[in-house]
Amino acid sequence: MPIRIAIVEDNAPLRQIMSEWIGKAPDMKLLQAYPDAETALVGLPKQPPDVVLMDINLPGQSGIECVQQLKPLMMKTQFVMVTVYLDTDLIFQALAAGATGYLLKRSTHEEILTAIREVHAGGSPMSRNIARMIVEKFQSVPSGIADIERLSDREMDVLRLLSQGLFYKEIASELKLSFNTVHTLSRRIYEKLHVNSRSEAVARFRQMPPVKK
Repeated sequence: MPIRIAIVEDNAPLRQIMSEWIGKAPDMKLLQAYPDAETALVGLPKQPPDVVLMDINLPGQSGIECVQQLKPLMMKTQFVMVTVYLDTDLIFQALAAGATGYLLKRSTHEEILTAIREVHAGGSPMSRNIARMIVEKFQSVPSGIADIERLSDREMDVLRLLSQGLFYKEIASELKLSFNTVHTLSRRIYEKLHVNSRSEAVARFRQMPPVKK
């Protein structure tokens, strides 16, 4: 079954471009594209997609406000913010509202399609520089060397590449593993480190001293 997608973007040319990218992807189906939050709030709950690409700076209500209202109505839908803003406060506001990923509009065609697949598979895609900003923001996260020592060598390999901002597909290629295996290893990492997201796992990794072998 194809991944069902909706777009909320006020920039008509960009909305058209993203619609065409999704339309050409064999494993995706575009359900609808909305120009603002108000029409999205009416239309999306009637036909909930699997993934929504949401702009932040919309006319009227912002994309963050839109996600905050839609998420309780569409718990199974994953929201990925696609924006020009590289702003830590906005990133955390979006995540707190219910967004699962955060990409810059300058992301490539392949990066956006990969992010859709990743978030649909249970991941939290973010542009590399955004991931770095979040890591820096989590400098107060307490270290836990006992937790990281529970990770297997392969899980450590995955966590190291996650900390570099790589997508699951890129990690799979680097480690010569399947996408599903990388996804499973990531979930195990989250469980062992007692975290709920990539950003928290990476922050914990960066806070820990090197493990002695």
